[in-house]
Amino acid sequence: MKVHVALNTPRFDESVRFYRTFLGLEPVKLKPGYAKFDVSEPELNLTLNASAETEAGALNHLGIQVGSTEAVKQAAERLKAGGLATFEEENTDCCYAVQDKVWVTDPNGYRWEVFVVKVGDTAPEVVAASEACCPTCCHA
Repeated sequence: MKVHVALNTPRFDESVRFYRTFLGLEPVKLKPGYAKFDVSEPELNLTLNASAETEAGALNHLGIQVGSTEAVKQAAERLKAGGLATFEEENTDCCYAVQDKVWVTDPNGYRWEVFVVKVGDTAPEVVAASEACCPTCCHA
């Protein structure tokens, strides 16, 4: 099994360059208005579709969970070396989990994080929905 994510992009060429750097690989298929990246770790079929639509819709953000802080740091260095603007967080308590992460934003405004969960549940008791944490991340 493999997850498939298809993103619309009015900035197709910029997006292809961004994802080459972000994923560290070339598209397996590149046609006018269409690019497919076949990622083996984690298994992901990511496609870019040229679109005149400029709104990202209801999508909050996307992420790749890795197994260690060292993997997050390696991703951050690779992204910086590729000229991407990054935002790093260490030991951040987000969505009731302690995480290290690095964030990048693609040319269309889609936000991606590479993250590791260091502590899976920082609030094991039941919390009312009105007290829920940060709206930008929920994945632990």
